[in-house]
Amino acid sequence: MKKISFALAFVVASLCVNAQSTVFKPFKVDLALGYAVPSGEGTKGGILFAIEPKYAITDNITAGLRMEGAVMAQMEMDESTGEMKSGTVQANSSYALMGDYYFNTNTFRPFAGIGAGLYGVASADIDSETGEIAASRKFGFTPRAGFETGHFRTAIEYNFVGKTGSINNNYLGIKIGFFIGGGRMDN
Repeated sequence: MKKISFALAFVVASLCVNAQSTVFKPFKVDLALGYAVPSGEGTKGGILFAIEPKYAITDNITAGLRMEGAVMAQMEMDESTGEMKSGTVQANSSYALMGDYYFNTNTFRPFAGIGAGLYGVASADIDSETGEIAASRKFGFTPRAGFETGHFRTAIEYNFVGKTGSINNNYLGIKIGFFIGGGRMDN
């Protein structure tokens, strides 16, 4: 495992030394707020915050480390009585290596990306019969798509985290934010 990690780090370092963005400044930090939607039935919603330092390997490819926190809740109501039948409250944190591919070098830059990393999950199942509290660390992955214009960034991501007991930890993130650095070199 150490040999594979060393080889991967060597390849990434070689790419970073030999290839670099020529149109954009190589370093930037994305900051984003967003809406988090947990998987499952019932009324749901939450909030997320993310910070992602990254490096432009080329004008079209960036690599970075996303650090994100999301707090979500969902409830299922009994339609006849209007009382809550069950609910879940979750807090997820993640540290994921992310890569984005930008489709052009224009002012409006659509992108698609993917990442993988470690998720910390804490959840409480609020059920009158079988309440469950769980905490774990899980490996997960995240595909995403969005666009940048100027220093403004928006994206939609789906975090595949899996289950902890009976609680589904997957969630959709809809983000809006900005980035510091990374602008065009001619500005």
